[in-house]
Amino acid sequence: MKIIFAQGNPGKEYAHTRHNIGFLLIDKIAAAHHAEFIKKSKFHADIAEITSEGEKVLFVKPTTFYNETGQAARLLVDFYKIDPATDFLVIHDDLALPLGTIRTRQKGSDAGNNGIKSLSAHLGPNYTRIRIGIFNEKRNQVHDADFVLGNLTLHEKNVLPALAEQTKHFIDSFTQDNFQVTKVTVPIE
Repeated sequence: MKIIFAQGNPGKEYAHTRHNIGFLLIDKIAAAHHAEFIKKSKFHADIAEITSEGEKVLFVKPTTFYNETGQAARLLVDFYKIDPATDFLVIHDDLALPLGTIRTRQKGSDAGNNGIKSLSAHLGPNYTRIRIGIFNEKRNQVHDADFVLGNLTLHEKNVLPALAEQTKHFIDSFTQDNFQVTKVTVPIE
């Protein structure tokens, strides 16, 4: 069993913010699999389930706020008795990477990301990550919190399909135990 865990904030006011890029991408990927999210209160999450190559895969959007997502992650890991180091993948935004850049890692520090701090506090630092770049020219003009909680521009929204396609590729390799640490840049027009 594998858990694909997206970072984001619940609520309509956050739906199209840069901090919710994980939610936006996992929504597109789940839809491509014809999977629907169902509220699972006991896990503090909305969960969609698929089977890939005979293995159960859960797409998870925690209903806690971004900085508290470790709570939902811990509940899922304990209930399903999975090893975060091999069976838990996180999709999250990254302020240090330019828009269109995706970097994968198998473990690491939080790099100042409070959601990752929460996950590491509850799971330890050894879990796989897909970091989605959100940096653009506006990044240095506003405070970090205002930037990540700002709504995506039309240009940023137009990049989402290419990001989703590449992210799906990484998820597929993760579920097949063939995940590679890499960095890619999707074409941006």
